[in-house]
Amino acid sequence: MSSAHSHAILATLSQQLDEEDLEEVQEAFNLFDRDGTGSIDIRELKAAFRALGFKIKSPDLKQMVHAEAETRDISFGTFVRLVTPMILQRDEKDEILKVFELFDTDGSNTITFENLRRVADELGEDLTPEDLREMLEEADRDGDNEIDRDDFFRVMRKPSADPLDDLSSDEEEDPDDEER
Repeated sequence: MSSAHSHAILATLSQQLDEEDLEEVQEAFNLFDRDGTGSIDIRELKAAFRALGFKIKSPDLKQMVHAEAETRDISFGTFVRLVTPMILQRDEKDEILKVFELFDTDGSNTITFENLRRVADELGEDLTPEDLREMLEEADRDGDNEIDRDDFFRVMRKPSADPLDDLSSDEEEDPDDEER
């Protein structure tokens, strides 16, 4: 396949994926392209899919590869072609709930102040206890000082292009606004 043809295919597929998804695919591919040749061995493909959160059975993988790959080396373009349909079919709620589980390490089906603090520490975020309490209070609808799955999904989903649209109207009004 010519380089120009590969670039055209990648351009078409990349239009189907948003920038974040494409970055995620590139990172997963690069994990296994350790020598920087622009290809990964077919034996590493299953692990690359797993790195993207997809569990695929070996027979299904063999069938996909047989239809797409001409050699045992999988190029980035081929990788994008293989993974794009799976990414486009991902269920947003399932993806968000997987993130929830990263917080809920004790299996309580809630995120507590301690869970938030642990994740913030692991990510190197410099958040004060007040910041964390404010996050918890903003997400917690029933006032039990814990974020359940529904609370988390509500906060994490993207209902509008402007995340400020989701802020509650209990914000203090700016007195200068009245004068204008």
